[in-house]
Amino acid sequence: MTLQDFVKLLRTRWLIICATVAVCLLGAVALNLLTTPLYEASTRLFVSTTSGASVTEMYQGNRFSQERVISYTELLMGETLAQRTIDKLDLDMSADALQDNVKASAKLDTVLINVAVLDESPVRARDVADALSDEFVVMVRELETPPDGTQPDARVVVEQRASIPESPVTPKTTRNLLIGLMLGVLFGIGLAVLRDVLDNTVKDKQTLEEVTGVGLVGSIPLDKDRRKEPAISFENESSAIAEAFRKLRTNLQFLAVDNPPRVIVVTSSMPSEGKSTTAINLALALAEAEHNVVLVDGDLRRPRLDKYLDVVGSAGFSTVLAGGASLSDVLQKTRFSGLSVLTSGAIPPNPSELLGSMAAKKVLEDLRTQFDYVVVDSSPLLAVTDAAVLAAKADGVLIMARFGQTKRDQLTHAVGALKDVGAPILGAVYTMTPSRGTSSYSYSYSYYGEGGMQSATAEPAPRHGSSESHSWASSIRRRLTGP
Repeated sequence: MTLQDFVKLLRTRWLIICATVAVCLLGAVALNLLTTPLYEASTRLFVSTTSGASVTEMYQGNRFSQERVISYTELLMGETLAQRTIDKLDLDMSADALQDNVKASAKLDTVLINVAVLDESPVRARDVADALSDEFVVMVRELETPPDGTQPDARVVVEQRASIPESPVTPKTTRNLLIGLMLGVLFGIGLAVLRDVLDNTVKDKQTLEEVTGVGLVGSIPLDKDRRKEPAISFENESSAIAEAFRKLRTNLQFLAVDNPPRVIVVTSSMPSEGKSTTAINLALALAEAEHNVVLVDGDLRRPRLDKYLDVVGSAGFSTVLAGGASLSDVLQKTRFSGLSVLTSGAIPPNPSELLGSMAAKKVLEDLRTQFDYVVVDSSPLLAVTDAAVLAAKADGVLIMARFGQTKRDQLTHAVGALKDVGAPILGAVYTMTPSRGTSSYSYSYSYYGEGGMQSATAEPAPRHGSSESHSWASSIRRRLTGP
């Protein structure tokens, strides 16, 4: 993974990282709140020996004191001294409990001992530290005094008494929060990398082209307006999604300059991948370029075009295939200039047989003679076989892949179904690609009602409304389509 890939991963999976950091920080806050505050009071003891008359005796006395210090630190944390302190202060605790809160330490080659006592009360911490030190002085005197009552060789004095601590030493709030933050970042990045490794969805051009075996001919961004109105009014529209469909139209016209495809099937591997919306707006983009276009609802199981375009859906494709009406009788003009529509008609009991009949082939041929382009919105390839049957009769197929949602194995099986019937795949189109912005929204496409409405969240697409870019785009379109 290169640095660029890593940065892209962080930008893509930032929600996982932020959520993990938030959880770890909340854990650190909970730890701080649930931990009982402890205060620390400390004293310092000085160990001395009887001074000698010569330098040698003084040196030996100093070494004797340093050796005593090691033993004294153990005695300070012992059970005997703890019990004596409890008895002196009449504390309501066991010797073992007090031992756990006492810590004695000494620096190497010194005769000083630091004694620290932890307690929930700052006043009691001070009192225990002072009482413990006083009792230790008495204990050392008892231990070091010879049986004959002569002066002991070593003694301990309290060099510094304890004071009342102002703030608790436990919990360490700042340290815990920093540790929580660092752990959150590390775990978040780890989860993001793991999620990316396990992610089997198609999210980049290279993967899409490898799976489909064809080039990426379009990338359609999410647009909140498509939830309410799938069809785009291209006459005065210069939004990012409109320009994406114009680019798809241009790429489609250049796929085969000498023999451009005219009967085009639009399909996808699974439902809810933006197939119908893409078919509608591709047809509208072609109509904008002054082509005579017909949009055919080839989904005889769950038709949508009549509702999306506000036309009559009771008679259409299935009616013609069943011999109930002629093609001219069921073709309808839409409110969009240059666009006609052939709805699906009544839902038949045998859609696959109807679409695979010679009558279906003849309908497509008749439409080819009447229109410049025939765009067929078919059913998903992995749901039913209808799309593959239609694709075999068309000039080419555009296969949709929903960005970050379509799985590689699903797309592989869909492409395999098209290749099995010899359908030419013109190219792949990304749908619902996220755009960067400051606000977010979601919209839904549904199919067959399985799993209810599926929604995708995205950010609004950037507007390209400057006069310079609009003039440039209009100039290019005039060159491509003529006056």
